[in-house]
Amino acid sequence: MDVYEAVESRRAVRAFSDEPVSREVLERVLAAAARAPSSGNLQPWRVYVVGGGSLAELKRRATARALAGDPGDEREYPMYPAELASPYLDRFHAAAAQRYKALGIERDDPARPMKTAALNSGAFGAPVVLFCYLDREMGPGQWGDAGMYLQTVMLLLRAEGLHSCPQVMWTMYRKTVSQIVGAGPELVMFCGVSVGFEAEDGPRVRTGRADLTETVSFVGV
Repeated sequence: MDVYEAVESRRAVRAFSDEPVSREVLERVLAAAARAPSSGNLQPWRVYVVGGGSLAELKRRATARALAGDPGDEREYPMYPAELASPYLDRFHAAAAQRYKALGIERDDPARPMKTAALNSGAFGAPVVLFCYLDREMGPGQWGDAGMYLQTVMLLLRAEGLHSCPQVMWTMYRKTVSQIVGAGPELVMFCGVSVGFEAEDGPRVRTGRADLTETVSFVGV
């Protein structure tokens, strides 16, 4: 698959089929993704690949928490700034409206948070979830490196005909995840990434992107 095609076709899929993903493919993707750039070549990411019975148990525990109205574990880093202003807030609301509509959840549904959490905790049916952690002593630069690494992983997954969905939501159940994967207290979870083949009858959402003139300035070019 051409790199441009991989970038264009990558999106957060929220409905996966139960078709299994082979360990061979996952190892090939993750081995190649190790070439992602990182300052000082620290390669600060630590990834746990969870599937099979372990993932089934994790989904069971996390979904039980979601359906019980559990607000989740205290966040270890803010997902968004406390005061999100325009144009960022506008983009956020537009994307959220698209997602909820596709998932059949009304924005004014009082049970929306619980329904959304339950869908997320089931990894949207994905047969594999990658959990990315960093050592707590790492700083903003290394978090940026981890983002570039995960983007590389997701593009390579497209090259294999697979889709993904990055989910910061898993940080809400970080203690449950740590119990399953055995992550030590010296690690902080960045996010989970659900991986699999897209369900043919699933909702297809492709959020818009800002015009190039809104985000890019050419100087001396």
